[in-house]
Amino acid sequence: MLDWLRRDSTEEPVVEVAGRHLPVVIRRLERARRMTMRLAPDGSEVRISIPRWTRTAEALAFAQSRRDWLARQVNALPVGGPVGDGAVLLFRGEALTIAHDAAAPRRPSPEPGLLRVGGPADSLSSRLARWLQAEAREMLVADLAEYCERAEQPRPALGLSSAQRRWGSCAHDGSIRINWRLVMAPDMVRRSVVAHEVAHLVHFDHSPAFHHCLKTIFEGSIHEANRWLKTNGRTLYVPFG
Repeated sequence: MLDWLRRDSTEEPVVEVAGRHLPVVIRRLERARRMTMRLAPDGSEVRISIPRWTRTAEALAFAQSRRDWLARQVNALPVGGPVGDGAVLLFRGEALTIAHDAAAPRRPSPEPGLLRVGGPADSLSSRLARWLQAEAREMLVADLAEYCERAEQPRPALGLSSAQRRWGSCAHDGSIRINWRLVMAPDMVRRSVVAHEVAHLVHFDHSPAFHHCLKTIFEGSIHEANRWLKTNGRTLYVPFG
């Protein structure tokens, strides 16, 4: 939802955290009054927002001083490996325990607290990923149509994204891409990202006019949705085998 600016890769600053060399992406904000830092949802980079007047060197020193905190965030990332029987998978914000029975129908069937699925165990992880993507497309198409109608904009092409640094994006040609993993988040969170990108069809910036448009078309709290993503976004990066 946020557009993070990075330097040329040849001079990209990095910080060493938990045995990894993570890029540091710095974003200067007109309204920022203090420095804030977070780890990207997939752990791929460190993101620092700073006031316009803050020097880059101060941001880098801040990242270095918080390496222990960053290490705890990195260590909390989902561990790689296939998703199988007994594992817990989020779907629309609900934690579902996977109940695999090879003799059952292959198509996953969500129930309260359970996700029943059949078929071969060795293809279970990939099939669950494809199912989530199909569910995501259906929901996102409906979300996009609704918000475009509210914004009085023609519905653009929709693409599913597997981006590791953005939840959504709106290109200059009006096409919109949304991260399919948002199907695992609560509906309000997924819909907030779609509304955000639709608002860019009206205002291709983050101006006060853009935020007013977003507030007008989105029925929930953008603040609450953003806070959920900031707190829980990395849990959506479940490794599918």
